[in-house]
Amino acid sequence: MDHAKLLNKVDHTLLAQGATWEEIRQICDDAIRFKTASVCIPPSYVKQAKGYVGDKMKICTVIGFPNGYNTTAVKEFETRDAIANGADEIDMVINIGWVKDGRYDLVEEEIRCIKAACGDKILKVIIETCLLTNTEKIRMCEVVTAAKADFIKTSTGFSKAGATFDDIALFASHVGENVQIKAAGGISSFADADEFVKLGADRLGTSRLVKIEKQQ
Repeated sequence: MDHAKLLNKVDHTLLAQGATWEEIRQICDDAIRFKTASVCIPPSYVKQAKGYVGDKMKICTVIGFPNGYNTTAVKEFETRDAIANGADEIDMVINIGWVKDGRYDLVEEEIRCIKAACGDKILKVIIETCLLTNTEKIRMCEVVTAAKADFIKTSTGFSKAGATFDDIALFASHVGENVQIKAAGGISSFADADEFVKLGADRLGTSRLVKIEKQQ
């Protein structure tokens, strides 16, 4: 797949704790220039960024980020606040402790709650694959499908590792037909991005592809 088509699948991401408005503004400009799928930014910048880009670019933000252990009520409030501020897409982190406890009922209930708060906005569910066993990943594919989220996403980029080819192949074999896949964390080349897409990824969470393209 050529670079332009791969960039169309990118959520151009800046979630560093020290990110400034000038840096957020720059990734918005770059996202518009290279026609990425969205910019993925901290919630505190959503309103300002939406005012800046208008209808030129979709704004994605993160909920329960990066650890996922906020209460469901807090995540729901975060989601409604982000959407009120102009967010078009929501990437939420699951409660990983619930997965480890085998409380998939609670995980599914929470995802359903956040999906309801999203309304017609896209919801991506981050399961942090590097912390889960393959059995847990497969079960989460089933949970995300049952909860009717729009995407399952590999990683926050803030834990021990990011997306792997094996995890995307695993997702592709176990998610429902209405659930798309987002690979995120550590995607550092167009060759890797192309392979992720071939394996089944519909979105790519990264900042590096735009940086590489700007250097051409």
